[in-house]
Amino acid sequence: MTTQLLIAGFGGQGVLFAGKFLAYKGLTEGRQLSWLPSYGPEMRGDTANCSVILSDEPIGSPIVSHPDVLIAMNIPSLDKYEPAVVPGGKILVDSSLIDRKVQREDVTAFYVPATELAREIGAPTLANMILVGKFIRETGAVSYDALEDALHKVVSARHQDLFEINKRAIETGYNFES
Repeated sequence: MTTQLLIAGFGGQGVLFAGKFLAYKGLTEGRQLSWLPSYGPEMRGDTANCSVILSDEPIGSPIVSHPDVLIAMNIPSLDKYEPAVVPGGKILVDSSLIDRKVQREDVTAFYVPATELAREIGAPTLANMILVGKFIRETGAVSYDALEDALHKVVSARHQDLFEINKRAIETGYNFES
């Protein structure tokens, strides 16, 4: 099984962190993986994106031109990448920040008020991890078990106080019924 994921949003929304977490999660499960962050002006507030490929087979290229799954955290990202998702793919939308519906009928859309849910759990900057939780539930690309191993890899020692709230954000997204 191979899942090609594109996560996109504004710089500062944790797009690269979310991708890094999923890459480490795949690594802890013995999967082949690729994590390709986008650097540049997007790091200062423009659209940022991160490609993640999780596979049981060797990966030939880290480029994700036609993702199986898109996580769109803002309107410019949904506008830009919605057409690229493969037919039959999935689009996860932060419906707190995106006020339009997915226009394609050949994909499955999930509307998660991730920014609002993040505020409700006391973690206003963790909408990214709420969407990661929903991604895990809806795709099965990585398992929901043993989240801690991957979280310990991406939450730095300096920020271990954020470990539990990141875990709670993932759980919130995983359990959200859309």
